Amino acid sequence: MTVPVAEALGLGRTYGGGPTAVTALRGVSATFHRGEFVAIMGPSGSGKSTLVQCLAGLDRPDEGRVLIAGTDITRLSERELTELRRDRLGFVFQAFNLIPTLTAAENIVLGTRLGGPAVDPKWRDTLVDALGLRDRMSHRPAELSGGQQQRVAVARALVHRPELVFADEPTGNLDSRTGAEVLKFFRQAVSESGQSVVMVTHDPLAAAFADRVLFLRDGVVADELVSPTSDGVLARLVSR
Repeated sequence: MTVPVAEALGLGRTYGGGPTAVTALRGVSATFHRGEFVAIMGPSGSGKSTLVQCLAGLDRPDEGRVLIAGTDITRLSERELTELRRDRLGFVFQAFNLIPTLTAAENIVLGTRLGGPAVDPKWRDTLVDALGLRDRMSHRPAELSGGQQQRVAVARALVHRPELVFADEPTGNLDSRTGAEVLKFFRQAVSESGQSVVMVTHDPLAAAFADRVLFLRDGVVADELVSPTSDGVLARLVSR
């Protein structure tokens, strides 16, 4: 039996203390398999982004453990976590997190510049052209629109073919055509390359690209839908 690519085991996370404390996760457990595309959905404040942040090692849970390919990352040092994220994971988050002094081309291959895996030039060019970035490669983030910055972030996340990609509303700043292209890339990475994608989204159309949808509510996993359709996802959201 293969080891899951990621596991959340009884995750709890509370921000602040006393009467103003906010509990984002309440004992969340979930398993994510290799070669699987999972969407995470739920209302604002349900814990979606916190779960992904903890799974990615960008936030540490107060309780429970996170395993990446069998490794308990809650026990890793910051240096070990940084190396794991650089070498094995990809990220697409709402804030883009591009380096303002670097061009789009330099941001895309940032992982390699920091000592990470080498980039396949043909795959890089495929991403650049499909995401419509060819004429923006020499531009810095301040010279790009929000949608263009998001496309650079998507290219950066996928360019070194990580085994696991975390995406938090990756199509939120994109037009429908480019958003669909991004989702097709995620789908292709899973179906053809055996990579895994965990994506937070509020869009039933985006969730329909996934193999499975987890629904969070009030910091717990409230429901699950396998082989989702956009209508099926919408029905689950409305019923809850």
